Amino acid sequence: MLKTTTRTIAIATILSLSVIPAMAGKADVQAATARKTGNSWQISATIKHGDEGWKHYANSFQVLSMDGKVLGTRVLFHPHVNEQPFTRSLSGVKIPAEITKIRVRAGDLVHGYGGKETVIKLSK
Repeated sequence: MLKTTTRTIAIATILSLSVIPAMAGKADVQAATARKTGNSWQISATIKHGDEGWKHYANSFQVLSMDGKVLGTRVLFHPHVNEQPFTRSLSGVKIPAEITKIRVRAGDLVHGYGGKETVIKLSK
């Protein structure tokens, strides 16, 4: 009797776990660089996210001043399920001369922004 009950509980546990959907967390910026190109900047961000397909993937990254003003946004148009982490760049970012540090954050379709950000000190 105990053996049958234990087996039933084990099977029920396995079946219940198999119906729980995989949940990717928030998109994190693992690293970022800034390179001055003429009068603007090129910002590259390495992003990690558990992309699950077209309904849940990292879909953008933003460049912000330290006080939260958005200086640029790079839209990502497709999931990177088999390419993690991945690096993408945004060119032509206008950063006022008085700004010495910027923040880079990534967002996904489900959670929006809110994962790990990276701060870059600008060398002018």
